[in-house]
Amino acid sequence: MKSYRLLPLLLAFFAFTASALSQAATARVAAAADLRFAFNELAPLFQKSHPEHRLDLIMGSSGKFMQQIENGAPFDIFFSADVSYPKKLVASGQAVAPVTSYALGRIVLWSAKVDASQLSLRSLTRPEFRKIAIASPDHAPYGARAKEALQHAGLWTVLQPRLVFGENISHTVQLVDSQAAEVGIIALSLALNDTLKAKGGYWLIPADTHQPLEQAFVITRHGQNNPAARALAQFMGTPEARGVLRRNGFDLVTEAGP
Repeated sequence: MKSYRLLPLLLAFFAFTASALSQAATARVAAAADLRFAFNELAPLFQKSHPEHRLDLIMGSSGKFMQQIENGAPFDIFFSADVSYPKKLVASGQAVAPVTSYALGRIVLWSAKVDASQLSLRSLTRPEFRKIAIASPDHAPYGARAKEALQHAGLWTVLQPRLVFGENISHTVQLVDSQAAEVGIIALSLALNDTLKAKGGYWLIPADTHQPLEQAFVITRHGQNNPAARALAQFMGTPEARGVLRRNGFDLVTEAGP
């Protein structure tokens, strides 16, 4: 008799489990390299609140990700260090509106060799700084902002022979950390990491020396029906996610949900 009573409960359980599994998905995430440490916190928090979903994170250059998505790369959601790239993808039909701005990035001077907190952009003209690393201005937003800051200081032409270029901002950090360059212009979000902080201080480059690093994400055309991508987009607007961004050196923009 008891087994008959249990049958409806078991059927309901299996129906619920089948429904949950049918909604489970993996989102392939293309994320700007400055989010590396932030996503070390964000990913497990997302998984905890959405255990049915998985994230496949790929970190790199925003400009190169945009080109790859334009050429059909199967990313589901794109986190860019420059809001203009997601907007271009929406305009070309490779992503679906809205484009959601979530943070403002900052650039800093950092060195593993000297205390960069005692430096300024003018210090880069000193002879001991034979190699100065920045991300490639052609496709990395942090590189473009570094170039603007150096131009604002009247140093771009003078320092060009000493510049070495990283593929993205994470690669730029590697160039400085390995001392292939004595100093570099990197993301505050990376300079705040405990490993980098232990190796040297940083100098915050004034925000008025370059265009804002407005960061934004967008769901791609490939990911428009992916429930994991939609869940991640919603998660990024939560106080929990925004707290992680703030702790990792990002200035927060207005609460704008996807």
